Amino acid sequence: MTRFLYGAAHEQFPPDDLLRQAIEAEDAGFDGVACSDHFQPWWEPGESGMAWIWLGAVGQATRRVSIGTAVTPALGRYHPALVAQAWATLEVMFPGRTFLGIGSGESLNESPVGLDWPPPDVQLAAMTEALELIRRLFDGERVTHDGHFRTKDAYLHTRPERTPPIYVSAFHEGAAQVAARLGDGLWTLADPESAPELIETFRAACDDAGKEAGEIVLQAQFSWAEDDDAALEGARVWKGAQPDEFYTDDWHDPRAMQTHAAATVTDEELKDALIVSADPDEHVERIKEVEELGATAVALMNVSGADPHGAIATYRDHVLPRLRP
Repeated sequence: MTRFLYGAAHEQFPPDDLLRQAIEAEDAGFDGVACSDHFQPWWEPGESGMAWIWLGAVGQATRRVSIGTAVTPALGRYHPALVAQAWATLEVMFPGRTFLGIGSGESLNESPVGLDWPPPDVQLAAMTEALELIRRLFDGERVTHDGHFRTKDAYLHTRPERTPPIYVSAFHEGAAQVAARLGDGLWTLADPESAPELIETFRAACDDAGKEAGEIVLQAQFSWAEDDDAALEGARVWKGAQPDEFYTDDWHDPRAMQTHAAATVTDEELKDALIVSADPDEHVERIKEVEELGATAVALMNVSGADPHGAIATYRDHVLPRLRP
């Protein structure tokens, strides 16, 4: 049965409001809460709450939902040893409820802390190495390593009984293969043009490795309001996250990104990329299309800037019940 994760957008909403959203999402019937992990938003003015601190609050304020990031990069902002320590701690405090989303990051969040943004092959190599280090630390190894990252006798003195599952973000074939080798699942966008091929690559690589494919998380964004115009207006800032080049090239000024996106992304393109509607039926239909792509879990990020809490209530009453068997 497909699981439905609530996506909390740190770029759009302040962390105290997002905490209220997470509590409401659990009460609405979502199975988990996933949050973005950013240093900056894709536009200005925006928000940028610290994901790890926020997840601790969510774990304490909720009872049953799984909690994790969508997704955390281990590149310049976070050392993989600290990622491993953070998730070991979360899992000890909230056993059986945590997951770790790992990706290669964006210049938007890495360059402000002084990183010289690397080319895509280096991004992939660094993510691969980070995953290997995190796995070794979760396994209880004392790790000395010299590569993209350095460690000297690194060791997790607090380790949980259960290792949090790791879902690896992939936008291309190489990352999907890494997800199969080092991850417990694949995390990618619910794009009908790219998702099927990435899922096929991931599953084939899992077969080659002699392991089950695990979770396939497809991420979509939704904006609900009392009318379609308000739903679109509430989500329009997300044009800032649409250009493909923002995910690979050295774009790290939210002001420049916002200007570029406004000039290159149309309202129609935004509505195609997001679920933007006042009609719950359209939300149900679009989410079912995501499921049909092969998702075992659908991460639904709430970008309803007009009324995020009304959107959660709408999903509670009119969307999620129609998605359950």
